[in-house]
Parts: sequence; structure tokens; C-alpha cells
Amino acid sequence: MRLRHLWLALSLWGAVHPMYYFLSYMAANGWSLSQLIDAWYVNDSTRGLTWDLTITAVVLTLWILAEVAVRRNWPALLAIPATFCIGVSCGLPLYLWFRSRPV
Repeated sequence: MRLRHLWLALSLWGAVHPMYYFLSYMAANGWSLSQLIDAWYVNDSTRGLTWDLTITAVVLTLWILAEVAVRRNWPALLAIPATFCIGVSCGLPLYLWFRSRPV
């Protein structure tokens, strides 16, 4: 049960911590989402990290869909929008929290 609480705590951290940097960037450079996304492709290093996280998000989504189809754990589908709207750092531990619930 303690591990389940850890998944939820990590999901909250994965939502809040990266969002702090996104909002700080937008406050300093204008509140344009397209400008924020452009910054993800400013050089090969950030481009590589962006693609790494995008591929990870797609793989996580496929894993969630495959497991939900078998386990019928429908609330776990909420981890998909969390992954794409917030990030993998929130979506993955959120899914693990849903998956680790007592059956």
C-alpha cells in the first residue's frame, strides 16, 4: 500500500515541478503556447529530448490501452490525457497508481 501512495506522490510531483518551469518560461517570454513548443526544438539537444519524451508517451499510451482492454480498469485511461497535457512524469506514475489499486 505504501508503494501505491508513492506512485500518487510522484504523479503530483511530475505535474507540479515541470509546470513550474513551463509557466516561468511563459511568464518571461510571453504566454504563447506555440513559442513554448518552438523552444523545445531550439537545438539538437532539446530536439532529442523532445522526441525521447514523445516516443515514451506513445509507448505508454499503447501500454495503457492494451492493459485496460484486458483488465477493464477504465479509470486508468485518465493517465493518457495526463501524459499528453502534463507530461510523462505525471502520466506514468498516475497509471501505476491506478494499476496498483486493490482488486
